[in-house]
Amino acid sequence: MLWATAGVATLGFLIALEISARHYGLPGPIVNQAREVIFAPRTGPLLYAGLALMMVVLTWRQRFIALGTAIGIDLVFLFFRWLADARLTFGNGALWVMIGCTVIALTRRVGKERMLLLKGVGLGLLLVAGHKTGDTWLLITSKTRPMVYDQYVATADHALGNPSWLVGQVVNATGATGSHILHFVYGQLPLAAALVALYQLRNVAIERRFPGHHLVRTFLVIGLLGPAIYMIFPVVGPIFAYGADGSHWAVANLWPETFTPVNSPHTMPFDVITPRNCMPSLHTAWATTIFIHSRKGSRVLRFAGTFWLVATLVATLGFGYHYGADLVAGVVFAVTIEAGMRALDRGWDASATRLVVYGTTVFTLLLLMYRYLSVEMAGHPWIFGPLLILALASVIQGYVWTTKSWDPKLAPVRQPEPALATP
Repeated sequence: MLWATAGVATLGFLIALEISARHYGLPGPIVNQAREVIFAPRTGPLLYAGLALMMVVLTWRQRFIALGTAIGIDLVFLFFRWLADARLTFGNGALWVMIGCTVIALTRRVGKERMLLLKGVGLGLLLVAGHKTGDTWLLITSKTRPMVYDQYVATADHALGNPSWLVGQVVNATGATGSHILHFVYGQLPLAAALVALYQLRNVAIERRFPGHHLVRTFLVIGLLGPAIYMIFPVVGPIFAYGADGSHWAVANLWPETFTPVNSPHTMPFDVITPRNCMPSLHTAWATTIFIHSRKGSRVLRFAGTFWLVATLVATLGFGYHYGADLVAGVVFAVTIEAGMRALDRGWDASATRLVVYGTTVFTLLLLMYRYLSVEMAGHPWIFGPLLILALASVIQGYVWTTKSWDPKLAPVRQPEPALATP
């Protein structure tokens, strides 16, 4: 019943986004996904990441058959695209196999085996659909929010020392090599999430059930709720509002060489193309979630989670996509949602309520400060800067303390009493 309800709610949400996108003359997430059955996919690696997530419910023999079939179908598509001199891309095969497994589940499986296979397919398709949904959300933000709050956030960012300007200069100094590495890390975040999720779900085929909580659940909820904040607090980012990419819409071409002046900030108009996707930084939120879920993995996985978080933070700032204030809000946002998802799995109690309410309160106060106290924040950086870091640290520490109390306690082993000698 729970899975059926979630499926109906997800389908309704996708249909609503499809209608909204059609209102602006563009295809929505359903049409974009359906097109990739035949036409060249834009997200080949993501489709294969979804296939990999689906295969956690299969046996090793079934996995080899599924992967081989996907590659074979892609080779056929590549051959005909080569003949037609079209763009050579891949991913159709992965989508075909997931659709085929859906048909097999409905026609050849029964009971728990049918539900397990459908859950696996749903997990893989949700990863892809989440990406398509995000694209549509970004389109809607650019069309419906003509005014942006960048001047407020840029002014508030003085309390943190203008980290986007500082990191932007460092990234520019690293040249093409550093830029290429960071672009790869920034662009392949869903792939990194899939790898961590595969580690968490590695025993599904053996146990014939999914764990109560895993990375994909939090990832999807962040992607669902985050764009709603974009509608409330539209921000385009320093490279657009204060850089060359903003063209004539930019305040001035200041990023990353010159700090923004502390004037009286106000909302400013911007084009109908650039997404208002800065507050909070969802790349930071997703990378934070990957970091949290990698903590209970192998040493290699823990190192990879740390690297992806640090590299994502550097990329979001260094490419001018986000202000430092966006990152602070993104971490608070991610930790609060992760706490809520974990609480739903283990059972809600007073400690979960306190943690989620506190994280939500801090996040709300951050947005209010950025909007209404930005000039005061810039004028008193030695007060508001540490205050922002302290608020961030308090949410993280609260999460660590609370979730540690949720972990099962190991009872001490009782030592047997020595036997008494008989006379």
